[in-house]
Amino acid sequence: MPIRVLDPRVVAQIAAGEVVERPASVVKELVENALDAGATQIAVAVRGGGVSLVQVTDNGAGIPAAEVALAFTRHATSKLAELADLGRLRSLGFRGEALASIAAVAEVELLTRTAAEPVGTCVSLRDGVMGEPRRQGQPAGTTVTVRSLFHQVPARLKFLKSQVTENGHVASVVSQYALAFPEVKFTLTVDGRETLRTLGSGRLLDSVIAVYGAAVARQMLPLGDGPGWPSRPDSLSVTGLVGSPSLSRTNRSYLSFFVNRRWVNSRLLLGAVAEAYHGLLMTGKHPVAIINLALPPTEVDVNIHPTKTEVKFANESAVFSTVQKAVRRALLAQAPVPQVTDVTTPYTAPPAAPRTAPAASGIGSPVNVSRPAASPAAPSPTMLTSLPILRVLGQLAHNYIVAEGPDGLYLIDQHAAHERVLFEELKAERSAGRVAVQGLLTPATFEVSPRQAEALQERGTALADLGFDVAPFGDRTYLVRTVPAMLREKDWASTLRELLDTPADTDWAERLIITVACHAAIRAGQSLTDEAMRALLRQLEATALPHTCPHGRPTMLHLTTGQLAREFGRS
Repeated sequence: MPIRVLDPRVVAQIAAGEVVERPASVVKELVENALDAGATQIAVAVRGGGVSLVQVTDNGAGIPAAEVALAFTRHATSKLAELADLGRLRSLGFRGEALASIAAVAEVELLTRTAAEPVGTCVSLRDGVMGEPRRQGQPAGTTVTVRSLFHQVPARLKFLKSQVTENGHVASVVSQYALAFPEVKFTLTVDGRETLRTLGSGRLLDSVIAVYGAAVARQMLPLGDGPGWPSRPDSLSVTGLVGSPSLSRTNRSYLSFFVNRRWVNSRLLLGAVAEAYHGLLMTGKHPVAIINLALPPTEVDVNIHPTKTEVKFANESAVFSTVQKAVRRALLAQAPVPQVTDVTTPYTAPPAAPRTAPAASGIGSPVNVSRPAASPAAPSPTMLTSLPILRVLGQLAHNYIVAEGPDGLYLIDQHAAHERVLFEELKAERSAGRVAVQGLLTPATFEVSPRQAEALQERGTALADLGFDVAPFGDRTYLVRTVPAMLREKDWASTLRELLDTPADTDWAERLIITVACHAAIRAGQSLTDEAMRALLRQLEATALPHTCPHGRPTMLHLTTGQLAREFGRS
């Protein structure tokens, strides 16, 4: 194919793909424009996952009538005039691409008025072609309405997720900017339902309450001199709120990073926070944090990514150290957490745990089974494919059941084994429509984020089928009346929150049962009586797949009599 110059409309749509990846990208660009215009009130409304409608209304400065047409010209901007201005940039937008990119892939209507103009200006665009501007009444500010997103790019529509997932991404964008700008009053309406409203009080804690709920806000600790955002930084500083170590989540979606109040994704900042929490959180758990890094614009490059979500720091080591020390200082000063130091002493066997019943046959002193590295005749322990009758010998390290079988020694992971038992039990109960439930003595309130509220709308029936009776009780607050009986003595609230945070594009019905079984199962480190261990092995024998847990990990390892004989030099 010969080299040719692309049609301008094709160029516009290709360029739009760098900026407008999904409906949430449209919301992000329009909200940033509103913030740059000095808005103190921003209302976002979406329908059909943002494909049918995205509307952003603000009370900012507005666009003068004479500049409305120019606003849709690519690379036309009021944020900078020359390259040197990037070093002094304090606005969120600066490339002049947002409106032009959105207009290239959707139908757009813009209605705006400045305070100095008696009447507003309205203009409509379809496929990037602008109609005649018309005069129309409008309060000071701007309203941008985007309809039929990607109607000319059906291939892009194919790659979008479900409406619930896209609504979740939109809620995430609005929530992040509500946290970044607590002095701005945000509202988010999804398919006619208001899912988020912030006070615009200027207090970050108020925004945290609106986004995450009062229960989370009560466990947040201030960073530095307080959670306020410095607007004109002249040096490196860190402000915000971080969660107490007792407040943790199973994913990183509750970590919010802002650089001069620009929402960013940064592995450097993620690593600094992870280092600060080192030794304070369980493996697989992540903190809740809202962190704003303020520094002179000359010390950060915001022009390295099309969507402006990544930045590059001039002095990465100073940034890492400042964030890590600020977070660690807040945690150690205000949370009762233990000091954690590196262990350099050699391993010694732990003392025997107290038992409530004597073992039928115990294990004496611990045995260190070592294998020469160059011994091809000594294979690794093998995973079981069928479960024979086992005789319990004892418990090792409060994690593993030691048992004797017809051909050697078996080590059973007590948590994984119980997980498998509960998973099959719960799956059978659900299929039969008779899941055992536990009523709460007093209905408990359960607060959700906007994204979790969307998930609850879609998954309420599946949760009810498994024993969760969850009913609306005000704005993003729900009443929980019953929970699965398996969770009656467990932290059911964490289980429910984890279920709502699970991505919708997974096999969610299966994930629901797996998560409940995992949270209800015997924990690693829990001491068991001989009777409890024998009962667990009998239950495991009755399962369909006794050799793996629902996550796919092995429930047991088998050391054959022949392997043991070789290790002791008897063969």
